[in-house]
Amino acid sequence: MKLPSLPSQPRRTGGSGNALRGGAYSVAVTAVVLAILVAVNVFASALPSTVTRRDISSAQLYSVTSNTKAVLSALTEDVTIYWIVQSGQEDGVIENLLDKYDSLSDHIQVVKRNPDVYPTFAQQYTDEEVMNNSLVVECGDRSRYIPFTDIYLGEVNPYTGGYSATDFDGEGAITSAIDYVTSQELPKLYLLEGHGEAELPEGFQEQLEKENIELASFSLLTVDQIPEDADCVMIYAPESDLSQEEADMLASYTQSGGRLLVLAGPARESDLANLYSILADYGVTPVEGIVVEGDRAHYAFQQSLLLPDLNSHEITDSLTEENYLAILPIAQGLDVSGAGSQVTSLLTTSEQSFSKVAGYDLETYEKEEGDLDGPFSLAVAVDCGNGGQIVWFSSSAFLEDLYNAYSSGANRDLTMNAAAYLIGESDAMAIRSRSLSYDYLTINEAAASLLQVLMIGVFPLLYLGFGIYVVLRRRRMQHVSV
Repeated sequence: MKLPSLPSQPRRTGGSGNALRGGAYSVAVTAVVLAILVAVNVFASALPSTVTRRDISSAQLYSVTSNTKAVLSALTEDVTIYWIVQSGQEDGVIENLLDKYDSLSDHIQVVKRNPDVYPTFAQQYTDEEVMNNSLVVECGDRSRYIPFTDIYLGEVNPYTGGYSATDFDGEGAITSAIDYVTSQELPKLYLLEGHGEAELPEGFQEQLEKENIELASFSLLTVDQIPEDADCVMIYAPESDLSQEEADMLASYTQSGGRLLVLAGPARESDLANLYSILADYGVTPVEGIVVEGDRAHYAFQQSLLLPDLNSHEITDSLTEENYLAILPIAQGLDVSGAGSQVTSLLTTSEQSFSKVAGYDLETYEKEEGDLDGPFSLAVAVDCGNGGQIVWFSSSAFLEDLYNAYSSGANRDLTMNAAAYLIGESDAMAIRSRSLSYDYLTINEAAASLLQVLMIGVFPLLYLGFGIYVVLRRRRMQHVSV
């Protein structure tokens, strides 16, 4: 008997086909996305670190200043920086800084030298015991060794022998070394002597050496003219006046294109009339006595420790930008009311300042009859014509270590900026070391507990719940499509 034919079941081809096509599409999209990510990573890895990294540290440990960029952009010779360090002992901050130098100039090459592999390498540059993460900068036959202790400034504990770093000066040390090895002739600063001048503070001498400025001494009594190789003449804290002949020689020197840096406040035994006559030619005259501040915002500790306003100038701008203040002790006021446009006042006292005509014999900081009203200039920059320049500070003591410490180094930086400005080495403007004293975020116990609950409990549960929701939704959509 012939069995009746049953109607055939329709084929269900749409579901499996769609699934295959959907799977293939997902695989293709995933592959494209992965390819794009790989390409982006390859491209990003080829970019210089100046583009791919951002410095968010409070002390800007991972950044370089415009001074360094100017030095590197002017390079015409190849410079090699040898990084002397054992494998696995690399300092992260130094590594990042060296990457910056390498990326900013095609003339810079950074080469590691492992002392375990090259045990005698450093001996050709120094006789010192070389610590890990020390550097050698070399260009041709000139080189400079930079010990680790010149990069991380600090002090040795006399009891434990350990080294405690307080400041990072890697940029200043490296840029100075690059400038040194690529310079054919170093600028020369002549220090005048023979008038009871104070000894130049050791810290400032070290700063001059760091900025590759040679220091020499001379007397106007033993020469017929200022030495020809003098890029600048400096007069520091004289106690007695110059002769008229010496003052005339200096005036002629500046009017013929010479550069003069003076730090001279009121002297105990002399009024320094001949010295100050150099300024009189430009309408600047000294005010009798010692300046005292009546405005509390313009003095520190006592009224003769002045905190003057810093006026905009190439010498002062870098300090103003970083909110530093200079401290001038025992200063003589300068009257610039008769000066012309060639005189720029760098430091100015407040309207409440006055000059105590009693000078060193003053018995009170209160204003008395005969005292002279301010405001006064405490530092001026003078354009003498023919390229000649004068920068004059009316305090002899503000470069001393004590007052420099009070100003957090601003006094030394200000003087260094003035010397660099006069010499014409604008790239030698002081590159400040970065403090390693970190500011910590302090929160109370209740806030800490709340953050723990949020970060450990709430946020992970929210992410988990969202993930479960996405998975269930996708499964539901798959069943509907089938």
